[in-house]
This record gives sequence, C-alpha cells and structure tokens, in this order.
Amino acid sequence: MPIVNIQLIAGRSQEQLKALVADVTAAVVKDTGAPAEHVHVILDEMQKNRYSVGGVLKSDEK
Repeated sequence: MPIVNIQLIAGRSQEQLKALVADVTAAVVKDTGAPAEHVHVILDEMQKNRYSVGGVLKSDEK
C-alpha cells in the first residue's frame, strides 16, 4: 500500500488538486505496479502564514 504525502501551500483550486492526485496515483501505479485502489495520497495544505523560507513567512512576501 503506497502512501504519498504532499505538503503544499493552500490556494489551489479543487480541479488542480484533483488533477494532482490523479497524476501522482498514475505515476505510482506505473512505477510500482501497485493497483490504483491501494495508492493513498494525502494532501497537507498550509496557510501562507504558517510556512517560511529563509526566515520570511510566505504571507509576508511581496
């Protein structure tokens, strides 16, 4: 049972997220041979004020 955990900043549309999980599932099936119904994809969305790069919150970027 492959489990894929994807962390990303919130703000993508439902259609984008659906496409992402479909593409990731297809890649795992192709590369591992696991059946699609056994592939678990977890999306962990973070708000921009809860994620920083180089000490700067993404919500403070211009």
